[in-house]
Amino acid sequence: MTTKRDYYEILGVDRSANAEELKKKYRKLALKFHPDRNPGNKEAEDHFKEAAEAYDVLTDAKKRQIYDQYGHQGLEGSGGSRAGGFDDIFSNFGDIFEDFFGMGGGGGGGRGRGRSRVQRGADLRYDLTIEFEEAAFGTEKEITLEKHQTCPTCNGNGCKPGTQPEICHLCNGTGQHTQSQGFFTVRSTCPACHGQGKAIKNPCPECRGQGQVAISKTVSLKIPAGVDTDSRLRLTNEGEASPNGGPNGDLYVFISVRPHKHFQRNDTDIICLVEISFTQAALGASITIPTLDGETSLKIPAGTQYAETFRFPGKGMPSLRGGRRGDQIIQVEITTPKKLSKKQEKLLREFEKLDSEKFTNRLKNLLKGSGY
Repeated sequence: MTTKRDYYEILGVDRSANAEELKKKYRKLALKFHPDRNPGNKEAEDHFKEAAEAYDVLTDAKKRQIYDQYGHQGLEGSGGSRAGGFDDIFSNFGDIFEDFFGMGGGGGGGRGRGRSRVQRGADLRYDLTIEFEEAAFGTEKEITLEKHQTCPTCNGNGCKPGTQPEICHLCNGTGQHTQSQGFFTVRSTCPACHGQGKAIKNPCPECRGQGQVAISKTVSLKIPAGVDTDSRLRLTNEGEASPNGGPNGDLYVFISVRPHKHFQRNDTDIICLVEISFTQAALGASITIPTLDGETSLKIPAGTQYAETFRFPGKGMPSLRGGRRGDQIIQVEITTPKKLSKKQEKLLREFEKLDSEKFTNRLKNLLKGSGY
């Protein structure tokens, strides 16, 4: 089975990307890989469809939330791919020249003057290992992480209390450095203030002008029943603080489920290997087996063969998308004794003789019936 690529990786954006960033990246890929520009190129067509699917999911708030929490697994059966054709990819191209060349805005060329772009805080990742039973029934955990929050002394502006940032001397507060080259005017981020339009002359003593301080925070996490290794959960607003007053990033918790001594998972089914003796297999028996809900009895019928399976409906793992639990499958392994007492060996010799005579008589009848 082919593993799907991460949607954010496909579009080349980070997990905090907004709608405009997604749109810009999608346009670029759509232009590059459109079938009209790549006639007969199967690889380009696949890239085109892949980008369309990623854009469709990440621009749909509900689908994006499911994907961020559970990945591709959470979108199975929910209609995650774009249903429209190729034409909708090229809508709203009117502002693309303005985005790249700085045109528009009443002809003044000063669009965005004195305004710094509000940034979202960075996302954080936390790796959490849980027990098999916790994955089966869900659990609550408290995790402690290191992160940054807005400095309480300067309220995030980076300045010593009682002082304020000053206008950048290089860009005069625009946040942009402008250069004229012939008929063109080229604007770039101001190297002095990094696009903020302001400079800090008196840094805050607590955060040293950064506007943020490192803290240790404990967060409560509710883990739903049915998670598996590589499942991920998102805690909104629990990431890093924004550097300039924007929203916090998110915290992504990546789950790893510790292997169980009795059970192996196969989607929502669980498989349990049970050893029985060859006499139990031949004569039948009632044995006790483990399940996620406690021990229960299993009747082994006489004549059970090696690797034969028995199924307990509804005793497996729950689905993340709701519905009934999977099944528990018992697979029988017949063990052979390594050491026999003299009495056991004598009885087995007698059994072998009887079984051999039975087999010989059957073979004679077979040969007689065939004319030999």
